[in-house]
Amino acid sequence: MLNNKSVLITGGTGSFGKQFIETILKRYPGVKKIAIYSRGELKQYNLQQKYPKDKFPQLRFFIGDVRDTARLKRACEGIDVIIHAAAIKQVDTAEYNPDECIKTNVQGAQNVINAALECNVHDVVALSTDKACAPINLYGATKLVSDKLFMAANNIKGSRDLRFSVVRYGNVMGSRGSVIPFFIKKREEGFLPVTSKKMTRFNIDLQSGVDLVMYALKHHLGGELFIPKIPSFRLIDLAKAIGPDCEIREIGLRPGEKLHEEMITTTDSLSTIDLGKYYAILPSVSYNHTQEEYIKHHNAKLVEPDFTYNSGTNPEFETIETIREKIKKFVDPNFKIK
Repeated sequence: MLNNKSVLITGGTGSFGKQFIETILKRYPGVKKIAIYSRGELKQYNLQQKYPKDKFPQLRFFIGDVRDTARLKRACEGIDVIIHAAAIKQVDTAEYNPDECIKTNVQGAQNVINAALECNVHDVVALSTDKACAPINLYGATKLVSDKLFMAANNIKGSRDLRFSVVRYGNVMGSRGSVIPFFIKKREEGFLPVTSKKMTRFNIDLQSGVDLVMYALKHHLGGELFIPKIPSFRLIDLAKAIGPDCEIREIGLRPGEKLHEEMITTTDSLSTIDLGKYYAILPSVSYNHTQEEYIKHHNAKLVEPDFTYNSGTNPEFETIETIREKIKKFVDPNFKIK
């Protein structure tokens, strides 16, 4: 799929980007070029040490911001596939710096779309978040707008051989700024702060997120929003799994935080299809494909009209034991219960 292709990853030095690069090199040794586009000079330097030019000549490193239209278009020259992972992701940061969040997450998304339209790119997959579903904070709202922009971009591609789609998933185990590394470090103090003992979240490992993007690249018609079927966890179970002897202090929900996350609302269910391993929300307006054409292409079926996909009502939950196993496998191989 990616052999003899040139791939650009925005936000390519983040957790996802690094895992995606590793996966491409392993599965597609004939990849023509991997362009890593980000604004973090130090992160790019560190990644260059891992992938030296003499051994990995197919890697290119571009310092740049998705807000910079000219630089983005320059980086997209000769590119076949764009994976858009760049974003301001911290809920608190977005609330305190709303204008900056909008510039990166919304205008940056439109800049990626424009660059893809002008540079003869063939496939674009953008990363989203469960917080974009029925959003109650600015970060989620900007990502919902971004999702809509990418899905609607298929309607303005004209005769270009170009497809835009989106993937949406929940908490990534061990990603930068996530709760698992925080709890592992915090347990040394003998207590773990829990926002609510009733709180639940979706749970996905980084490689599964990469595999979802690969699936989208291989199967999308353009306009789909792909969602994985993944387990949930209870925050209280996560705390018990990491610090069973720690005192658990309930501190209350932070502003803009939900008790349970959603990935498909009951309204979304009217245009959601079941692909087996994944779901896909179809675009509300498509000038390229009918709902029947999407269903036939994916060999899928519509979900029930009142269906919802919520971390609190999800039929599959992690246990304390499976949480520990996954932390050891995906986050820290040296993880132990003290």
